Amino acid sequence: MSVPPQLFEPISLRSLTIRNRIWVPAMCQYSAEAQDGVATDWHLVHLGSFATGGAGAIIVEATGVTPQGRISPEDLGLWNQEQEAALARVVDFMHSQGAAAGIQLAHAGRKASTFRPFTEQSGTVPADQGGWTTVAPSAVAYPGLAEPEALDAEGVSGIISAFADAAERAVAAGFDVLEIHAAHGYLLHQFLSPLSNTRSDAYGGTLQNRARLLLEVVDAVRARAGEDVPLLVRLSATDWTEGGLTVEDTVQVVEWLEVRGVDMVDISSGGNAPVRIPLSPGYQVPFAAAVKKQTGMPAAAVGLITEPVQAEHILATGQADVVLIGRESLRDPHFPLRAAQHFGHRPGYLPAQYERAYR
Repeated sequence: MSVPPQLFEPISLRSLTIRNRIWVPAMCQYSAEAQDGVATDWHLVHLGSFATGGAGAIIVEATGVTPQGRISPEDLGLWNQEQEAALARVVDFMHSQGAAAGIQLAHAGRKASTFRPFTEQSGTVPADQGGWTTVAPSAVAYPGLAEPEALDAEGVSGIISAFADAAERAVAAGFDVLEIHAAHGYLLHQFLSPLSNTRSDAYGGTLQNRARLLLEVVDAVRARAGEDVPLLVRLSATDWTEGGLTVEDTVQVVEWLEVRGVDMVDISSGGNAPVRIPLSPGYQVPFAAAVKKQTGMPAAAVGLITEPVQAEHILATGQADVVLIGRESLRDPHFPLRAAQHFGHRPGYLPAQYERAYR
C-alpha cells in the first residue's frame, strides 16, 4: 500500500484525532440575523459543504463573546443559549460527515460595530442603525472608525469572563476545538500591539504586560473548557509597519502560550494598521515556519494556499503541521477531495453520494 500524502495523515491534539491536515479557517459570513447573533441555514449549508468536501477540521467564523464584540451586527455570537443551540445543529452535521468542528472565539474591540463588507455603506454603524460604542485597550481609533472607549479594570475582567463563558457554551454545543482570535487587529491583538495599546497599567507598556490579557483569557478558557479540548490561538505575526508588533515579539508570545497549554498556533499577519501587504502565493507561510522553527510549537499556515502540490510542499518541508485553506475553499468546498484525487489517494470518507464523480 502506498504511503498517503502528508496532507492526508491524521493529526492528534490532546484526546482528539483529526482525519487530515487540510482545515478550513474561520471566515466571516456576516449572515446572522441582525442583532441576534444566531446561526441560520446559510451557516449550516456553508459549513456543511466543507465537511462533505473532506476537510479535516472546520473552524466557524469569528464569533462574538459579547454583543459588543461582534465585527458587525450580522456576526455570529455565543453569549446565550439560543446561539448555542443553533450552532449545535451545525456541529452535529459536521460530525455526521467525519469532520472535527472548531470555533473561533473573538472580540473585535475598536474594529467592532462596522457595516458588513457587501453593503454600500462602510465604517462604524451608528447607534440608530444598530451600532454601539466600541471598546479597546486605549482610546485610539482605527483609521476611519469611531474612537473607542478605553477598557477599565472592570471591563478587562468582563472580557476574560465573556471568553470563558463562550468557551463553556462552545463545548456544550459539541465543538471539538476552540480557537482564540488574537489577530487581524481585533481586541486581543490590539492589546498585544504598541500601535493600539498605550496603557500605563499592568496591561500596557512591556510586551509581557501587553500579552497579559491574552494569557489570562487562555487560562480562563482552559479552565472552563477542560483539559481534553484542543486550544488554538490565531496570531498576527507582524503589523507590517514600524513601531508595531514584530515576528520576534510573536515568537516570545508563543513561548508563553505553550507554557499555558495552547496546543497549536494559527499564524497570520496584519490587520491592526491600514498598510499595503505584498501578496503572493503562500505569502504568510514563512511566518508560521519561523514560529514553528523557533518555538517547536505546532503551527497552522495560511495565506493564498490554493493548489494541492503547494499545500503538500508546506507540510513535507516542515514549515507547518496543518494548512488552512480559506478563499480556495469558498471557490471549491471539495478542495480536500480534489487534492486526494490529484495525488491518487482515495480517502475512506468520500461521501457515497459523490462516488460517481471519483470513479
